[in-house]
Amino acid sequence: MARALADWYDAVELWVTQLVFPLQVVLAVAVVLPLCFLVALGLDRLAGLVVSRSQR
Repeated sequence: MARALADWYDAVELWVTQLVFPLQVVLAVAVVLPLCFLVALGLDRLAGLVVSRSQR
């Protein structure tokens, strides 16, 4: 399983590095921005839970 995942990641990495730079940027923005948004949303909810429990 781990070997298959590593092989898949290597193939994707090779494909991305062969793209022209502007397409790499667009792809990175399309993946990184939603990921950062979801992480920020999760951290905000976690902080909200911590604050609400500490105010009891």
